[in-house]
Amino acid sequence: MKQSRLMSLVEAVANVSLGYGVAVVTQILIFPVFGLHTTLAQNLKMGAVFTVVSIARSFALRRLFETIRVKTTGAPLDASGSPVRRRLPYRRDFGPVIKRGQASKR
Repeated sequence: MKQSRLMSLVEAVANVSLGYGVAVVTQILIFPVFGLHTTLAQNLKMGAVFTVVSIARSFALRRLFETIRVKTTGAPLDASGSPVRRRLPYRRDFGPVIKRGQASKR
C-alpha cells in the first residue's frame, strides 16, 4: 500500500513535534555549557524555526524515497508491505493440463 502525501505530512509533523520538545529542553540544558545564555522565549522561537525546517526536510525525503520505491518495485505495496503481485493468465491459456499418471501426447 502506498503512503499518501497527506499521511506523509501527518507522520512528519508528529515526528517533528515530539522532536521540538526534545530540542527545546536540549537547548536549555546545553547552551549554557557553551556560554550561550538565552531566555525561554528565545529557545522556543529557535526551536520553532528548526521545527519548520525539519518538517519540510522530513516530508521531502519521505516523498523522494516513496518515489524511488515505486520506480524500483514497479508495483504498489499491499497492507502487509509486500509488493502486489499481478495475476497470471489462466492455466488454460498455456495449453492443456496434464494430470499425474497421464502420459504426454508428444
